Order: sequence, then structure tokens, then C-alpha cells
Amino acid sequence: MVRKTKVIAVANQKGGVGKTTTVVNLAAALSLMRRTVLVIDLDPQANATTGLGFTPQEGISIYPALIGAEAVADMIQPTPYENLNIIPSEVNLSGCEIEIARRDDHLSVVKNVIEQIREADVFDYILLDCPPSLGILMASSLAAADGILIPMQAEYYALEGLGVMKGLVERLRASGVNPELEINGILMTMVDFRTKLSTDVVQEVKDHFGDKVFETMIPRNVRTSEAPSFGQPVVFYDPSSRGAEAYKIFAKEFLRRNPTRMSEEKTGE
Repeated sequence: MVRKTKVIAVANQKGGVGKTTTVVNLAAALSLMRRTVLVIDLDPQANATTGLGFTPQEGISIYPALIGAEAVADMIQPTPYENLNIIPSEVNLSGCEIEIARRDDHLSVVKNVIEQIREADVFDYILLDCPPSLGILMASSLAAADGILIPMQAEYYALEGLGVMKGLVERLRASGVNPELEINGILMTMVDFRTKLSTDVVQEVKDHFGDKVFETMIPRNVRTSEAPSFGQPVVFYDPSSRGAEAYKIFAKEFLRRNPTRMSEEKTGE
């Protein structure tokens, strides 16, 4: 059976919400479930790159493919983990916004490159780690996605960022750039279940977005914070930690919400 690759953009214009941590650990947890995953690091900070144990190298990123200098397939790098590959980021990606902005097709640049990977039917999931800013690179990434996963910290300031992302999705749909784009889900991160603030914020988000909010919530966890400094997802760094367990449970919920034909064939789900 032919695989139906799902492209999910993980994005929030507000930094510090666990965006890259979610990309890295969702990818790792899916790989443990025998799903083939490609992470594309579109953030010039390259945190997903280093978080998966890869050292950024000049010329090895999606940037050369976006400007037509290299084939995107040549940019795909293996990680230390089975079923998990990455197109890393590098410092040159920071100049990509200016170069793409000059092009008439700036909103379809990322989509055109990713379609080459999607058509190869190699991966179950392509996860896009978007930059934490409302620039052309994020908009072009969302234009390429089937859905957007929004990690959100359980604090009131984060509610503003959620409203901004919802508005961006609506504009991309209404403009015809990506009429099928939808909020795939909202993941509550860094939740402190002991505080009333976390409880109140989670309830308010659920009141506004209903079943778009994933049931799984990611707790604050020291091991999750430590793992990136060792170049590992917490799922592998400390598999029994609260953070790792939460991301593994989340991956199962994500999988149920986003099945691929190949995944169904493998598991009967």
C-alpha cells in the first residue's frame, strides 16, 4: 500500500513554548512506533538539529534546495535513531527570508520543495520546526502543511500567541494559499498541575478550541530540559521520566488523529 505522507508544521510565533522540544520528542516517539519520520529544521537557531545529535554544517540545510542550488534529497541526513532523519538547519538559513521575499512565488517555495519528498512516499510524517516569528519562512512553511500543531505554554501571555496563530491560519485559508490548512491540534506544554494558573489556562483554551486541544499535556520536567544539552530527545535520554512518558502518550494520540495509510497497514489501526 502506498504511504500517504502527512506534513505537519509545528509552530507558534511566541518563543519558549516547547516548540522544538515537541518536534524532537514527537519525532522520536513516532520512530519508536516504527513510523518513518523526517524533521525539517526551518529555525536558524538549529535547536532541533542539535537536539537530534546532529552538528550544523554550512550548506547542509533546506536553504540550498529552496534557492534551487541543490536537490532536497541530498540534504536529508540520518540521525542516530532508526526511522528518524533530518534536514538540519544552519546559520545561512537566517538569510533565506530576504532571498525568498524577492520571489513572486515566495509563499509556495517550501511547498514546492517538500512535494518532491512527499511524492517519493518514503516517510509517514514530515514535521516542520518553524521559526518563532511571523515572517515569510513561517508563512511559506504553513502553506506547505496539511495541518499545524501549536505547542502552548500554560500561561496567560501564551493565549495571545494562540490568537495570532489562529488568525494566520485563517488568512492563509481565505487567500487560497492553502485552503485546506487547519489547526491540527493544540498541545499544552510546561504544565504545572499543582497551580491554579495552569488549570485555568488549560480550561480557557479548551473552552475556546474544544477537541482541537490534545488530551495529553506535557508537564514541567527537569529531565526534558536537560536532554537537549546531551543532543538527545528525552524519549531516549531518560525513557522513564515524566516528560518522556508524556511525549510517548502524546505520540499515540497524535497517531490516532493523523493516521497514514502505511501506518494503518503496519498496525491495523
